[in-house]
Amino acid sequence: MVSSKAGLEDVVVASSSICYIDGKKGILSYRGIDIHDLAEKSNFEEVCYLLWFGTLPKEQELADIREKMALSRSLPEPVIDLIKSFPSDSPPMEVLRTAVSALSLYDPDSAANDLEANLRKTYRLTGQVASIVATADRARKGLDPINPDPTLSHAANFVYMLTGDKPDETAEKALDVALILHADHEFNASTFAARVTIATLTDIHSAITSAIGTLKGPLHGGANQEVMRMLNEIGEIEKATPYIKDALARKIKISGFGHRVYRTEDPRATHLRRMSGDLCASSGNTKWYEMSRVIEQLVNEEKNLNANVDFYSATVYHNLKIEVDLFTPIFAVSRMSGWTAHILEQLNNNRLIRPRSEYTGPTHPDPYIEMNER
Repeated sequence: MVSSKAGLEDVVVASSSICYIDGKKGILSYRGIDIHDLAEKSNFEEVCYLLWFGTLPKEQELADIREKMALSRSLPEPVIDLIKSFPSDSPPMEVLRTAVSALSLYDPDSAANDLEANLRKTYRLTGQVASIVATADRARKGLDPINPDPTLSHAANFVYMLTGDKPDETAEKALDVALILHADHEFNASTFAARVTIATLTDIHSAITSAIGTLKGPLHGGANQEVMRMLNEIGEIEKATPYIKDALARKIKISGFGHRVYRTEDPRATHLRRMSGDLCASSGNTKWYEMSRVIEQLVNEEKNLNANVDFYSATVYHNLKIEVDLFTPIFAVSRMSGWTAHILEQLNNNRLIRPRSEYTGPTHPDPYIEMNER
């Protein structure tokens, strides 16, 4: 048997046509289209279509997918009541995980597992996950949920359901691009969890619940939350350098730097850095962006580490007035497009995922020792 590799690092476990990464060159593409082109020219709904169907949509196809996604955002009343029943201090990722699982009980296609039914579940869940995050945040603040507005884009509707205000063009574009950049990333931990789950031929809700539970772990999601907590702890630009130098001297990991795959700059960080600067400038408060730049340059000089997708997404979300503990749920709002694309791909050519382990225990049979002789 081939020796195991910790964390399956660099082990190819399946083929996929959804996402391509070249970590040495800093390349990321969805279905062969470079992430830089998608971030600059596309929108989240178009990227969803690309991930689900393999090509960019024509004008009518994009209009159709926008309509299907927009009309799929509403939550069943029992699920809204369930969300309201949770303690106000419930972690948002736990609320999301539980509510998604509950949605399966009210899905009109719950008993079906054919392609058309799974596509309908895909549209429905992609819209509903965003609605859960917004509804849960309002519920814990004692606010009534806001009904989705089908005339708004996915990004704009999320902000509207969260805050009650429709975002301006700059804010809508910033969140839309952030959703595109987080949409997929090959066989990351949560995506792999979704594929392992759906490979048993269970339902999509179960697979997405697995993915959310995996994303909740601090080694996968949550790094941008730690970035914002660090920035808040530093407080002022002039304190950034001594803070980081002290942390590095004590061998404390700086969140938002380095990546398991990329050996150069994470291509997603390129756009988030620019968006962070633009949003800070438009708000008239550039402190967070300037502090981030100081930290980025210092960590790069001292440790030769580059900022990853999490570092600047923290200040982007902060400038959009999004609570810190919602950063990871928003990751899920975006990654729904990738998770569901991988689920559909797995089902298209399914084989149960059942790897072997490298056994390290005794190979000879040991005698059973009776209780009175142990």
